[in-house]
Parts: sequence; structure tokens; C-alpha cells
Amino acid sequence: MTPERLGLLWGVTVFAGASARLLAAVSSLPGVVLLLLSGLLIGRSGLGLVEPLDLGSGLGTVVGLLVSLVLFDGGLNLRLPGDTIKTTVQRIAILRLLISLGAGLLAAHWLAGLNWSVAAVYSAIVLATGPTVVTPLVRQIRLAPPLGDVLEAEGLVLEPVGAVLALLLLELVLGDLHGWRELAFGLLSRLGGGTLIGASVGWLLSELLRRLESDQAASGLPLQLSLGMLFLMYGISEWLLPESALPASVAAGLVVGRRRNQHTADLDGLIQELAQLAITMLFPLLAADVSWAELSPLGWGGVSCVLALMLLVRPIAVGIATTGLPLDLRQRVFMGWLAPRGIVTASVASLFSIRLEQAGILGAGRLQGLVFLTILMTVGLQGLTAQPLARVLGLIESPDEPDSASVETATQPGQVLPDPSQ
Repeated sequence: MTPERLGLLWGVTVFAGASARLLAAVSSLPGVVLLLLSGLLIGRSGLGLVEPLDLGSGLGTVVGLLVSLVLFDGGLNLRLPGDTIKTTVQRIAILRLLISLGAGLLAAHWLAGLNWSVAAVYSAIVLATGPTVVTPLVRQIRLAPPLGDVLEAEGLVLEPVGAVLALLLLELVLGDLHGWRELAFGLLSRLGGGTLIGASVGWLLSELLRRLESDQAASGLPLQLSLGMLFLMYGISEWLLPESALPASVAAGLVVGRRRNQHTADLDGLIQELAQLAITMLFPLLAADVSWAELSPLGWGGVSCVLALMLLVRPIAVGIATTGLPLDLRQRVFMGWLAPRGIVTASVASLFSIRLEQAGILGAGRLQGLVFLTILMTVGLQGLTAQPLARVLGLIESPDEPDSASVETATQPGQVLPDPSQ
């Protein structure tokens, strides 16, 4: 690709994303839906101005770095007031993982016609709700706490698990792993190793920020240090353990967020703005890779598979996982509906489909099409209906209503991400 063509690709992508953001701001339509449509417009399904595969092997690196920034922001700004809410997130994540994996496998095989091995990879890829989609939706809707926090945390926990598990299932299908014991070891080592690396980097970064003088912090040094260490951590994690950078990014953000000081408070807003810019770039870029030729062979079987995930699997999984938890029926209904898939899902599908096709696996070409159909339907339908549903259920936070998380922080400091310096 020539430098001029590369510059045009990025220029069109960022402009399309920014235009979608502007339209969302003036129309009150969900930004993620318009970002998705902007990518379809400029990509292979529309004007053909952007071809992400022209980036070659650099596409995976660019996507990985930007996704790590989004996940770091999610961990940095995550607030889970009270031990009860933390237990709720843990239980939902574990039970949803087991139920959704099994049900997604059956739906992909019986309804979409994928063979068992490819269906297993698909089930893992679409396991998690995407923080790149859920977080903007939650913030735009202004969900009353703690529902928004629980939804964001669910995506942050399951996104790395789903990506790592999908990679290991892919290696099992390709014969690079031998048996479920190696798969379990690989899952634990990547999640555990990534979490350890991320926690270490987060601790080191928080210590550096704590020791900065006020004049040094005023020069923008905290942001530069954070980005430098985050991207270096991404490179090292991926070099040591592929896909471990995802849990590492979440862990680093959580540690920095817990060890708060005067400089990290200013850092929150800056990282959040950069994460929004990353989403503005990523969604159009990856949506541009979708072609109708990949979707049309799926037919009604593919549509039925996605509808089964949306209308049966998700509500049942959430219903079972939240039984006995302090969530009322309105909150459980909303959680059972909102489960859009995001950027990591799209990027993983593109890379895995290529590897399966190179290995001659039957049905590999249908995998990417079904994953993108899942993203299009979940983001489109759930993104457009999330705010009206939240309004009908009375789950939107009143503008003059104090944040319950802040109130609880003031009254029960021991239960909310305590400052270790105290």
C-alpha cells in the first residue's frame, strides 16, 4: 500500500467516525449504531473507500493497541460499590460463561449449520458483551446505578476470557493443542499471566504518578507515562503469551484506579477521551471489512442463530445467574436484553477465519460472516432499543439525583475501591 493510500484510509475512517459522533450528538441516536453504519458506508458493503485488509499484519497490531486502551479505561473508571455488587458481577460472569458457551455451540451448529469445531470457536468469540459498545451506551443512557456498573464490569471480565478461550479452541481445532487438559492450562496461564503482568504494570505506574511533582504533572507527563507503559505492556504480553494483553489491560486499569492520588484523578478524563477516540476509529475500520457476500450465504439459519442468542440464551443465562441476587425484575429484564458484541469480537473473527481457511477447515468462511451478522444485529437492534426500554422500565438516572455510588463512597469507604494510602 502506498503512503498516500494509507493516509486516505485513515483520513476517511476517522472522518466517518467523527461525523457519526456528530450526528449522534445532534440526533440523540446511539453513537455505536451510527459508527457501525458509517463503517458499512465507507467499506466493502458501500462506497469501497476503505479496505482494512490493506493494512496487512499491521491491522491486528493497531486494533490490539487501541482495544487495550479501551479496556484500560474501563478498568480505570470501573466502580463497584459494596461487596454485594462485586459478588453479583462474579456470579453473573461465571454462570453466564458456562450457559452461553454451551447454548451458543448448539445454536451455531443446529441453526447456522456450522460443524461442531467451528461452532465451538464461534461460541467463544461471541461469548462476551463488548465494553467498546456497552460502555458508550450505558453512559449515553445514564443508567441508574448499580446496573450500569454491573453491565460494564460483566463485559470487562468476560471479554478477555472469551478472546483467550476462542484462541485456545482454535488451536485445538488446528491440532496445535492436544486435549482439554492443555486447553485448560493455556486458559489459566494466559489469564493468570496477563493479570499478573497488568497488575505489576499498574502498580508501577501508580507509584510513578504518586511521585510526580505538580509542575511535572501539569506538563502532561501522567498521560504520556500511562500510554507509554500501556503500549509497552501490550507488546510484552502478546510476545510472551498471545491474547494475554486483554486481561493485562483490564488489570492495569483496575490497579491504577484503586490506588488513586491527585494525578490519577486528572488522568481519568484524559484516558476516557482517548478511549472514545479509539472507538471512533475502530468501529468504522472493522465494519468496513463486512461484505454482503459473506452474510448472504447464511440465510435465515444465521438470523435464527443470532435471534436465539438474543431472545433465548441471554435472557435465560441472566435469569439463572441473577436468581437470589439484589437485582429487581426491571433490572434483570434490561440485563437480559442488552448484550451487544463489539470490537474485540470483530477483530478476533477476522484473524481466526483466515487461519481456519488456510488449514482447510470446512465452514471456516461462514464463521466470519456469522460473527459479523451477530455484531450487526445485536448492536443495531439493542443499541436502538436500549434507551427506550430503560425509560419504560424507569432505569434512567435523574439529572438532579445524586450518584448512589458516590453516596456510598462517602458513607462506607471500606467497601469502595479503597485508597491504599489510608
